[in-house]
Amino acid sequence: MTEQPLLLRTRRDGVWLWTLNRPDKLNSLDQAMVDALHQALDEAAGDPDVRCVILTGAGRAFVAGADIAQLRQRRHADALRAINAGLLDKLARLPVPTIAAVNGFALGGGCELAMACDLRIATEAAKFGQPEVGLGIMAAAGGTYRLPALVGLGMARELLFTGRIIDATEAARIGLVNRVVPASELLDVAWDLAREIARADPLAVRMSKAALAQHTPGGPALMAFESTAQAVLFESPEKFRRMDAFLARKAERAARKAAEES
Repeated sequence: MTEQPLLLRTRRDGVWLWTLNRPDKLNSLDQAMVDALHQALDEAAGDPDVRCVILTGAGRAFVAGADIAQLRQRRHADALRAINAGLLDKLARLPVPTIAAVNGFALGGGCELAMACDLRIATEAAKFGQPEVGLGIMAAAGGTYRLPALVGLGMARELLFTGRIIDATEAARIGLVNRVVPASELLDVAWDLAREIARADPLAVRMSKAALAQHTPGGPALMAFESTAQAVLFESPEKFRRMDAFLARKAERAARKAAEES
């Protein structure tokens, strides 16, 4: 059996659709997925004919977060490398507009991935949240500056301090997503919006995005602060205790499911 690529890519009318394709792991961001997205972003940035990029997820999730098994192994030096933060900074700086078509869970790094896009469309079943504090770490791939830019400092504090997960209706109410649509219409709406963008003058759109970027928080200083704070947490005994408990619960659920199916 031929192994499916981690990132499925479809191109039409100057628009790329990228589908994160790790559905058995809820499209969690492991190192291989990060590498695949870096490659795609490099290609898109160097292609003058690209007008817009849509990101979505295969299966029942957009991105359910970082791969916890890999995250558990990361230490101080890994945090300072800003592995996920660097990827999302590159996504945010892509010269053309990006649309997150959120079809399910967008948690942790998945929520940060959606926020690094310019626009967000969600299905009625989508879920958003930054639950990192429950695992002994923090949202350190842009969560502490992109979330308040979208929803305001007060709401961002509530979500980041509690790790609470919200539904699509609340996400739209607080400004985290632009539109909520039925699941059957998600990609059609995303394609229609991308084509509308693609019909505009490409240079004018790129210049508009560059101008808007002047008002969008980010950049090396904020990335460095998040990474330094995360580096402290990556060495915390509580991080290992909480992630070990998470992984144990996950293994128990998988064993129970396997027993029920046998």
